[in-house]
Amino acid sequence: MADSPAPAPGPGSDGRPPDAVLVERVTAGDRAAFGELYDRYSRPAYSLARRVCVDPELAEDVVQEAFLVLWRNPAGYDPSRGGFGTWLMTVVHHRAVDAVRREDTRRRRNVPLTDEVSEHTMPPTEGADHAALTGVVGAEVRAALQRLPDDQRQVIALAYLGGYTQIEVAALTGIPLGTVKSRTFAAIRRLRTSLRSAWAGETGGETTGAHR
Repeated sequence: MADSPAPAPGPGSDGRPPDAVLVERVTAGDRAAFGELYDRYSRPAYSLARRVCVDPELAEDVVQEAFLVLWRNPAGYDPSRGGFGTWLMTVVHHRAVDAVRREDTRRRRNVPLTDEVSEHTMPPTEGADHAALTGVVGAEVRAALQRLPDDQRQVIALAYLGGYTQIEVAALTGIPLGTVKSRTFAAIRRLRTSLRSAWAGETGGETTGAHR
């Protein structure tokens, strides 16, 4: 019995080899196994990347980068920590977020602000409320967050505590972007009311000016 080899994992219910078997074959340099994994997961990977990146070409680059991670280091996937699809989608998401941030940084460098086009004259972006929140005293905001409805607290916590954009929040939660925006707007109105009351109690006066 000691000399008998362990039985190899059998094919899945559809007759195809399981993901874990294909990853083992990729580790041995099997290009056909890599191609089968690509065929299985390239479509959902692109769908996720597109939701985060918006730009189709950028999303395609992200998917290629994610599969290169698999090809170069298949041992990075640990079957004991979950399914291969979950691992790959996590890689895609991280790469997509990094790509969006790189593009944002590049655009800011290429479009310098001038006297005519300044931060005060440009229309607010979707991250404007997030930027305002991050300048607030953390303890007060966290207390106010706990008083929000669960659905509003989820999107605000991801933005304020996690540093994600609204597009990224939509990708992470599976909630439509429009719903994320409406929940964020409603949550910020509640937070402003709550924090205004708290700050009025601290200062003993009106809070129409900036609080620092």
